[in-house]
Amino acid sequence: MTSEKKDKKQITLTGKQKKYLRGLGHHLEPVVYAGREGLSESLIQSTMEALKTRELIKIKLGQNCTVPKKEAAASLSEQTGAALVQLIGKTIILYFPNKDLKPDQRISLPR
Repeated sequence: MTSEKKDKKQITLTGKQKKYLRGLGHHLEPVVYAGREGLSESLIQSTMEALKTRELIKIKLGQNCTVPKKEAAASLSEQTGAALVQLIGKTIILYFPNKDLKPDQRISLPR
């Protein structure tokens, strides 16, 4: 595990914020797919890159993914520093705020 991953602080969301993000994430298409390799280093890297550009992403676990879905969701959240918004079926929604995005591209969370 690299020091970059160890230094990440876990984001905590209120119930209201999670509900808001679930609504936004409902219509998203998955941008990361986990398959036979499970949670490989390249999958973690792809997830981090997607979070940097989009803040809110959907991840789809394929039928041949060897990692149990709850374990995969917790592990992805922990390793990327993102907040787990939802795990429904084999679909995971993660959120990670990016202050480098333009204000009109950022997600504004309710308080």
